[in-house]
Amino acid sequence: MPTLLVTGGCGFIGANFIRWQLQTHADQKVVNLDKLTYAGNPENLADVASDPRYVFEHGDICDREFVDRVLKDHQPDLVVNFAAESHVDRSILDSGPFVRTNIVGTQILMDACRAVGTQRYLQVSTDEVYGSLGAEGFFTEETPLAPNSPYSASKAAADLLVRGYVHTFGFPAVITRCSNNYGPYQFPEKLIPLFISNALKDQALPVYGTGHNVRDWIHVLDHGRGIDAALRRGRVGEVYNFGGHSEVRNIDLTLTLLELLGKPKTLIKYVTDRPGHDLRYAIDCAKAETELGWKPQYNFRDGLRETIDWYLANTAWIDRIKSGEYRKYYEQQYGGRL
Repeated sequence: MPTLLVTGGCGFIGANFIRWQLQTHADQKVVNLDKLTYAGNPENLADVASDPRYVFEHGDICDREFVDRVLKDHQPDLVVNFAAESHVDRSILDSGPFVRTNIVGTQILMDACRAVGTQRYLQVSTDEVYGSLGAEGFFTEETPLAPNSPYSASKAAADLLVRGYVHTFGFPAVITRCSNNYGPYQFPEKLIPLFISNALKDQALPVYGTGHNVRDWIHVLDHGRGIDAALRRGRVGEVYNFGGHSEVRNIDLTLTLLELLGKPKTLIKYVTDRPGHDLRYAIDCAKAETELGWKPQYNFRDGLRETIDWYLANTAWIDRIKSGEYRKYYEQQYGGRL
């Protein structure tokens, strides 16, 4: 039975990816390596925890001895690296954890993969490494890297390190970069779950600046399908972009969420803009569509409605996240403390 190692698998994107992998590839073992930081929640995978094909390893991607041991024990054929500090605002407050996890952790993981002969490694990156677009145009895989925050700079550095391993060691790696993800199980510091959660409680929705910053949105399952396609069919050393063909201004997204939730516009509160806030991101997915046969399947409005329905059905999950109560799940499930 082939083995897939996923790092950061208890996070939002990783958990959705693991669940989809177990549903789609019946003959595959999945090992989840996760440090369980504030955004890593084992409750996200409670429904697959008893699956004999699923193994959880609690530890830090920056702990070389631990990573070496996990890869030697499981001998993964495929590795997908989601493990990352990913919140721009937090990187502005303290960039240290971003440099450590996103760059050093990537190096340690790749060295461990080389030692056991992993067949394919995929680095999950972000469109933020490209910087900011003007009113027109799209990011392509050939767009020069121009990160504008400590977070995006750390991800760009990791991408360049992966490129260096491919060209120096013949390391079998692929890089993917995607636009903003949305869907179930997203930590409520991010825009969509934060605004849903606040609106349900009639609390203010804080919109940066004028709200005219533009983002492209991709459903987390469309992103997961893209990662799987790049992992299994992508060319070594290549970069593949994934987006949802769903560009929207932040203020328009906010208004749509309020409309779907039946809440008033008076909940909008404009706040001081984020330092270095990129104006616009937009992804050209033609390479992934042509080479991998991938296309996004979710219509953005339908995906938003489905996401809202999930959060409405899981308000207790949001409350546990915000209170830190989810950590009790780990203690009960795995007999340890965080």
